[in-house]
Amino acid sequence: MFDNLSQRLTRTVQNLRGKGRITEDNIGETLREVRMALLEADVALPVVKTFIDSVKQKAIGAEVATSLNPGQVFISIIQRELIELMGGARAGFELRAKPPFVVLLAGLQGAGKTTTAAKLARWLIESGRKRVLLVSTDVRRPAAMLQLQRLAEQVGAGFFDAAGSQDPPAIAAAALASARSGVYDALIVDTAGRLHVDAELMQEVRAIEAQVATHERLFVVDSMAGQDAVNSARAFSEALDLTGVILTKADGDARGGVALSVRQVTGKPIVFVGVGEKVDALEPFDPERMAGRILGMGDVVALVEQVQGNVDAAEAERLARKVIGGQGFDLNDLRSQLQQLQNMGGLGALVDKLPAQMMRGAAVPQHGDREVRRQVAIINSMTRVERRKPGVIDGSRRRRIAAGAGVQVQDVNRLMKQFLEMQRMMKKMKGGKLRRMLGGQGLLPGGMKGLPPGR
Repeated sequence: MFDNLSQRLTRTVQNLRGKGRITEDNIGETLREVRMALLEADVALPVVKTFIDSVKQKAIGAEVATSLNPGQVFISIIQRELIELMGGARAGFELRAKPPFVVLLAGLQGAGKTTTAAKLARWLIESGRKRVLLVSTDVRRPAAMLQLQRLAEQVGAGFFDAAGSQDPPAIAAAALASARSGVYDALIVDTAGRLHVDAELMQEVRAIEAQVATHERLFVVDSMAGQDAVNSARAFSEALDLTGVILTKADGDARGGVALSVRQVTGKPIVFVGVGEKVDALEPFDPERMAGRILGMGDVVALVEQVQGNVDAAEAERLARKVIGGQGFDLNDLRSQLQQLQNMGGLGALVDKLPAQMMRGAAVPQHGDREVRRQVAIINSMTRVERRKPGVIDGSRRRRIAAGAGVQVQDVNRLMKQFLEMQRMMKKMKGGKLRRMLGGQGLLPGGMKGLPPGR
């Protein structure tokens, strides 16, 4: 989301190199560049002015430590101010009230409220082991209730099925009664949206909130909406006593201005951020980690959490045992690795969390995620024998596999070439060599002590 802003901010400190002290003269041009970078990122003008004034006040005259240079000092000042701008961290929220804990989601149409409701339900189920009931009060959009019902089934939440002809506040009240009788821990109320802010929408949201006495009132905002999102955030904040904000579509081509503006505009913390379309693509918002990503430092903590949460440890151990034992690496193994990569959000989601300096000059495929999906489809088009014994795949089989996967024969050939290279690498690293390498890095699982000896 912050690619352009990150690149601009990184370049702005170059002209401070070699200076022994940060002064008003040598920081002037740098601050102008920072201001332009923020404005181009769609950060609200009043927010930019406040931010620049604060950075300037703290930066001018700052002494440079022996081990640092002015550029590094300046970056640290910007990082602290970015963290302050985006507010203190709220790691989701805790359900401290007497159940059911009621969460109301409000926002404009297209911001992703319905999908976010399901993502939030899954987060509560997975992280807090809570029983969650979902309800839609959107009686204007015919598919809204059906969409939420299907998503509720997908994430393992309950769904309150209401008649579309009912009044939205009445639907919310009936859902609350159902949540109480069903001994649910939380009720998430998905409200209707509009293409723009209007009095009728605000009155409806206020009526629903008054009917069910919500504990959390979260404004759901599209990160890609730019200044329109900031304006709608201001309007909802004035009409409803918001408790927090959820940013959606943060994995897209958004310039990032909303994330830097909405906290100051609403005065409320960003609680969650949506980072993909899947129901597990919702993360508690951490301003320190987000500031690091903006400044090109990456988010290695999030990357580690993502890997730990999605990698199948049993499958990884099975493959390690197989390779160390000298058994062949086949196409079933390759498919397993590709599918785990997909579960982690694809190449794009991983690369986005790596520090910019680490990725500088690295060749990241432009359509990497699409290529991964294509490769899985090709392997799925093979027979069990072909996946287990790739050597039997001749020209006629490749044509059949390509037709079954809906790709060209060249795509199959490219996959087979990559597979053979991986297979050769695995053969070189079998036995003791791989054991020593993994053991030296502390990567051997604890349950793998009984592996065959090195050869």
